[in-house]
Amino acid sequence: MVYLFLALIVLASVALCFVVLVQNPKGGGLAGNVGGLSNNIMGVKQTNDVLEKGTWIFAGIIAVLALTSTLFLRGGSTTALDNSLIQKVNTSGATPAAPVKK
Repeated sequence: MVYLFLALIVLASVALCFVVLVQNPKGGGLAGNVGGLSNNIMGVKQTNDVLEKGTWIFAGIIAVLALTSTLFLRGGSTTALDNSLIQKVNTSGATPAAPVKK
């Protein structure tokens, strides 16, 4: 299941890269040159709006996939927990030192 999420994240990342590279902040670039007919129907300004919305959508998809993929990750082995420093600390009912009276 983790591999499925990894593949989806990679696909969304590639799509996000494509959408970002197609955009040009000045309004020209590839978004304005995608075809004369589509520019007459939708216009360059609306094409930029679609590309900006696509950027946010793909970024959101990557974030959601990354967060939900953590639900399917398995934790470490139990031997790693046994060897950790926190497990070695003695917390078995030791009495605290008495305060020094002045």
